[in-house]
Amino acid sequence: MKRRDVIKSLTFLPVAGSVFPMQSVLPAPVIKNNPPLTFETKPMPDLHRDAFVMDGHTHVMSRELMLKTDIGQRYADGTVDLPRAKEGGLDAMFFSVYTPENYYPGRFETKNTFRVVNLALDQIKKNHAVIELALTASDIERINKKGKMAAFLDLEGGYDLYGDLDLLRALYKLGLRSMQLTAHSTTNAFIDACNDVHTWGGINDHGKAVIREMNDLGMVINVAHASNEAIIQTAAASRHPVIYSHGGFYKIVDHPRCISDEAAKAIAAKGGVIGVHFGSLFNNPKYWAWQKPNNPIRVQPDPQPKTPRIFTAQITTQTIEEVDKEFAKELPFTYKGTIPDQYWMHVDQLAKVIDYGVQLVGEDHIALGSDLDGGPELPREIKDISDYPQMTMAMQKLGYTDQRIKKILGLNWLRVIRQVTEGNKG
Repeated sequence: MKRRDVIKSLTFLPVAGSVFPMQSVLPAPVIKNNPPLTFETKPMPDLHRDAFVMDGHTHVMSRELMLKTDIGQRYADGTVDLPRAKEGGLDAMFFSVYTPENYYPGRFETKNTFRVVNLALDQIKKNHAVIELALTASDIERINKKGKMAAFLDLEGGYDLYGDLDLLRALYKLGLRSMQLTAHSTTNAFIDACNDVHTWGGINDHGKAVIREMNDLGMVINVAHASNEAIIQTAAASRHPVIYSHGGFYKIVDHPRCISDEAAKAIAAKGGVIGVHFGSLFNNPKYWAWQKPNNPIRVQPDPQPKTPRIFTAQITTQTIEEVDKEFAKELPFTYKGTIPDQYWMHVDQLAKVIDYGVQLVGEDHIALGSDLDGGPELPREIKDISDYPQMTMAMQKLGYTDQRIKKILGLNWLRVIRQVTEGNKG
C-alpha cells in the first residue's frame, strides 16, 4: 500500500476488521550507476552554517533495502542522500527506519524491523568517512567535531505488534535509541493511533510497561501518529521528556495526524519537543481543503472495538519476498502529483506554522521534523534536503533572534536526547 495512501485513506476512522490493501500502482524506479560521493557548495546564511542543524524525521533505508542502493551516493530522485544532506548543512538526523503496514498482515514486521536496522548500521559503517552512529548527545557532539554527520536511529512502525519487551531490548543493544510507539498509522496492542480505530482510550497497561522499559533503557519515546489521548497519557506516564517527531498543528489544519494544542502543551510541560513537518497536507489549510473532498468521512463503529483491527484483519498468504516486490514499487517516497499554484505552500507559510508552535508552547519545544523521503508535498523553495537553509532564511524573515533559530534548528532535539540518554534512568 502506498505510504501516502496510508496517510490519506486512514485519515478518518475505518471500520474494524477491514483488510489492508496490498497493491501499489506506482512504477518501481531503478537507480543504477549512481555517481560517487561528491559534495557541492550551496549558498547558506552564516547562521545556518554555524548552527547545529538536526532533522527529527528523515526517511532512510527503505529504498536502500528494496533497491540495493547506497545512501552515500547522490540519487537522481528522492529527497535524501548524504551528499545533499551535507550541502544542506545537516549535522545530525533522526534516521527513521521504517516498517510499513505492508508487512503487518503476514506478521513480517519484526523481521523487517531487524533487517532495516541492521542495514542502517551497515550503511553508516560503509559511509564512515561522512557519518557515524550516535547513541547519546555527547556522541553527536563528538562526531560533529570530526566534521561528520551523526545518525540517531528512530523506528517508525511497530517493532512487534504485541510490544515484546525482549525484542525492544534487543533493538536497543543494536543501537536503536528512539522509537515511535504506534504501528505507523495503525493501532497496535498497546496504543491507539490517531487515524485508526481507538481501542484502548489512549494507552493500556502494557503500553505503560513499554514506556517504563524505554525510560529505564534511556530511549527517546516518539508519540507521532498517536491519538490525542495517547499522547497526553504517554507524556504523563513517562519519567523523561517525549517527542512528537513530525506533524502539524490541528488548529491550523484539522487533519487527524496534526497535534492538538492540549497534547502539544502536555509534551512541552514534560520538557519534550514537537517537530514541524514540511508537507502541505499538515500545514496548508487551502491544500487540505482541496484534498479533503476526496477523503469522505467514515464514522467509527459504535460500540468501539476491543481488538485493534490489525488483529482481526485477513491474514495474507503472501511471502515476504512478494510483499517486498509490491513495496518496492512505491519507492522513493516522494510526492509525484501536480499542485496548483493556489494550493502550493511557500516556505514563509511553513515558518508561520513554526511561529504558531513557538507562541503556543515556547521556543524550547519546537524543532524541525521534515519527513523528507517520506512523501510530503514540499514547499516551493525546498526540492530536497540540500535546501534546508531555506528554513533558516524563513525564520530570519520572521525577525527571530539567532538563539531562537538555533534552538529550532537543532539544539532542542539535542537537549532532549541528552536528558533521555544521559540523564538519571533510575
